[in-house]
Amino acid sequence: MNAAGNPLIHGLAAEGEPPADDCADWRAVLDARHGRGPVPQGSPLATLYGPLCMPRAEGCAFAHLAQSLDGRIATAGGMSRWLSGAEDLLHTHRMRALCDAVLVGSETVLHDDPQLTVRRCTGTSPVRVVVDPERRLDASQRVFRDGAAPTLLLVAEDRATRGPDPGLAEIVPVARIGGQLDPHEIRRVLARRGLGRLFVEGGGTTVSRFLSAGALDRLQLTIAPVIIGSGRPGLALPQISDLADSLRPRTRRFVFGDDVMVECVFRD
Repeated sequence: MNAAGNPLIHGLAAEGEPPADDCADWRAVLDARHGRGPVPQGSPLATLYGPLCMPRAEGCAFAHLAQSLDGRIATAGGMSRWLSGAEDLLHTHRMRALCDAVLVGSETVLHDDPQLTVRRCTGTSPVRVVVDPERRLDASQRVFRDGAAPTLLLVAEDRATRGPDPGLAEIVPVARIGGQLDPHEIRRVLARRGLGRLFVEGGGTTVSRFLSAGALDRLQLTIAPVIIGSGRPGLALPQISDLADSLRPRTRRFVFGDDVMVECVFRD
């Protein structure tokens, strides 16, 4: 449900089953996203996803994290499945379906071995982008060997010609800035490939770098009614001494079952 109490979830397929989320409202959103119809108005799904369907969303970056009440995204050992509920998982798949590329950092691939494909809703899987500056990952992870969607491995220029076998992924060298791969440069590299709508799915370090660099247009934080008490923090930004220096974006709020998602809007 959204903040007004309207249902957002119309059905969820079990893993490996045909998608149950093929309602008319979702099909209208998909049609609008791909230029096959007008941007829908009035429905809860249109309220949530309409901004991603607008022409101005081309060239925008969206990020999402699921966290506990105390701001943790995983245990100290890296376990994060499943912190948020089925509704938030469906939302994540919808975000993938609406974007050109889904991006994660190497730690997310190493610990979660995600597929990063669209399976729980109707839609096309985006290009998968893995940021691994030092080229530490090998082809044992699913994104590099399942062939389910095109996959790009973003590495530092000095690591492009040496490292483990990337499997089916294409190696894309990116210039280092301050020892890291600059989020703005990553966006430029992807935009040149026609991957304008970018979904940064995790993990916390990768999302934090994009946010700190001012390279996000919207950030979605889904808060689960769980207190972990320790573990990996979600966002980690440079320290400030005055609250006047804090980020104060415009926000929207949606309810996903027992979870609450707050969307921070930095740029429309």
